[in-house]
Formats: sequence, structure tokens, C-alpha cells
Amino acid sequence: MKEKILIVEDEKDIVKMLDYNLKKENFRVLSCGDGEDALKLASREQPDLILLDLMLPGIDGLEVCKSLKNERKTANIPIIMLTAKSQETDKVIGLELGADDYIAKPFSPRELIARIKAVLRRSRERDRLPEIFKAGDLTIDFSVISASVKNKPIELTAKEFELLAALIKARGRVLSRDFLLDNIWGFDKAAEIQTRTVDVHIRTLRKKLKSEAKRVVTVKSYGYRFNSEG
Repeated sequence: MKEKILIVEDEKDIVKMLDYNLKKENFRVLSCGDGEDALKLASREQPDLILLDLMLPGIDGLEVCKSLKNERKTANIPIIMLTAKSQETDKVIGLELGADDYIAKPFSPRELIARIKAVLRRSRERDRLPEIFKAGDLTIDFSVISASVKNKPIELTAKEFELLAALIKARGRVLSRDFLLDNIWGFDKAAEIQTRTVDVHIRTLRKKLKSEAKRVVTVKSYGYRFNSEG
């Protein structure tokens, strides 16, 4: 089955160029020109990847990215940001919100296609975690739902294990509190007390991880990610 790409771009010439080159590579292509339509299309069509321009009318690209990553149905869809902005902060913010890559305009179609294929490949690999996962002194055995640090078992509650597993499976991407609340606790709206639930569980999880607590990284004002390096 052909993989489906959603282009979110308001410049018609760029959409036309992307549509031609993507179809030539045997992708199915959808497109829209504003953030509101992008959210609706992504939820309904479930594309395999989204090319997202940051400078959009109405809801800008960063807000679209944040909304997509906060929704259960669209949180795992890879996003490549398209931007004419040169500021490093915009790229960093986008990546912290969960985007997988970015490419600055003007770009060559050949480079973009290569980026798309690389992100799709990583996305497929991300969905396949080994039964045994190791990071430093931390070992997770998903087959028997157990964890250990320096070969010493640590007692995690069901929610703590689910929380740790979700962060590991995201492979370095940031997961928002809203996303964690929805996927682990089933709360579709984040009240303040519910948001604190995530923070409390993160705090107790870190205590139990001891020397490996540093791997659960806070992204200020947004959420958490797991650092498997080092």
C-alpha cells in the first residue's frame, strides 16, 4: 500500500512542486493550506507523514504541531517542518513540540524526499521495540513487565511502568502531559489536578530509577522525554 503524505502549505507553487515529486516517488498525497484544515485532515485521514509549514494563516505551524502531538489519534504521525525562518529558536521549539525533522526553504526536492524516507524508516523502527530494552544501568523487560537498575529489580506500579514504557517508545520525542494523561489515565481534558498527577508519578518514578533518574528529562512548560544516550 502506498504511504500517504499530508502537505500543509499555503503557497500553491510549493504545493504543486511537492505534489509532483511525491507522486513520482509513489506516495499518495493530500494537501491543505491552513492549520484548521490540517488538524481535521490529519485526524480523518491518518497520513503516514505530515509536511508542515510553520508560517500558516490562522493557526500557525507550531500550534498545529502541538495540537497534533496532544491528540491520541495523531500523536505518532511523523512531522517534518517546512520553514523560511532562519531563527534557531523556531526549529528548536518545533523539535521540542515533537516534530521529527525540519528543512529550510528553499530546498531541493531530492533532499526533501531523502528526509521523508529517513523519517518514515525511523518511524517504522520506532514501533518495533525489543523485548529487552537497555539504557545505561537501566534494563526493561517488556515481556514480563519488569525493570532493574544495576541488575537490582525496582518495584514499579502499573502506572509508573506504563509511563516509563510510553517515554521509551517515543524514542526521544517529547510527550506532553495531555498526551500522557489521555493515553495512561484516560483523561481527555487536562485539569490542573490531573496535570499534577503526571508530575507526581514522574517524581516517584525518578526516585525509583535512582542513578538512572536523569534519563527522564523535563521539557519546561510542555512535558517529558526519555534520554537513552550516555
